[in-house]
Amino acid sequence: MACSVSIQTLLLTPKLHSPSCNSFPVLQSNGNDKYGNRKRKVIKRCRGMVQHLVKGRPSAAYAREMERLSAKESLLRAFKDAGGFEALIAGKTTEMQCIDVNERIVSLERLNSTLRPTTSPYLEGQWKREWLGSGSPGFIAARFLFERFPPTLANLSNLDTVIKDEYANIAANIKLLNLIQSNFILSARLSIEGPRRMKVEYVEGIFESPKIYEESIPQQLKSVLVQAASTVQQLPVSIRDAIVSGVRIPLGGTFQRLFLISYLDEDILITRDTAGVPEVFRRLDSAPLPMIDGITEFES
Repeated sequence: MACSVSIQTLLLTPKLHSPSCNSFPVLQSNGNDKYGNRKRKVIKRCRGMVQHLVKGRPSAAYAREMERLSAKESLLRAFKDAGGFEALIAGKTTEMQCIDVNERIVSLERLNSTLRPTTSPYLEGQWKREWLGSGSPGFIAARFLFERFPPTLANLSNLDTVIKDEYANIAANIKLLNLIQSNFILSARLSIEGPRRMKVEYVEGIFESPKIYEESIPQQLKSVLVQAASTVQQLPVSIRDAIVSGVRIPLGGTFQRLFLISYLDEDILITRDTAGVPEVFRRLDSAPLPMIDGITEFES
């Protein structure tokens, strides 16, 4: 047959003789046997030339992973260019910077690789807020503080969240007169409503005892500080312990809200509330072990 290739021809053809070459059997006529039946032998026709054309080309999964990493780096650069969390709540971020960040948030959400973020081990950990939407509760509270008090009087330095065992602790660090630092911690219970949807119920609010930086206190105020400390020591034990340990405000789940996790990986968490307003978090602690189904290397 004119289209047949013998085994000897295959062995003598260097381009087709390759360990990575896939082959399939082909039946070839080889005359009649002694009983008059036509004999057939099996040869192998190689498909290596076809596969050679696509060898080394990245797979679709690898290309998507590279696109995701590029989108994440682009978003982090946009945060830096916009001045970060401090500039955002201080009202120093321009409209162009805000729309640029929001555009990059949408681009990264489109490439989310965690199918069930509400049950992912990546969700637990310590997270720092990098971006707040203009309608989020945290943004409204932060803007209220900055509009009512000048930065020299009151300053909100960070707004971190720790998620562990279906609970979340939201800590707001407030500094007064650049001398006194106090934390307000909001404890909340998380419940899973779906693969991406969660509900948060606020359980308790805690005003921690303020910390005073003595090295920053002017000399004329140090005597006042000593008098205040001695006054606290003279208070009844129950009141003194409450001041030292902080003031707790039980909420009993009275306040609750729903949110969606639109993106999650080992570094970035993006959520949206019922109005679609985004909040972006960046991990502060070390990430958990990589997920088994993650794309970690090139596939040819």
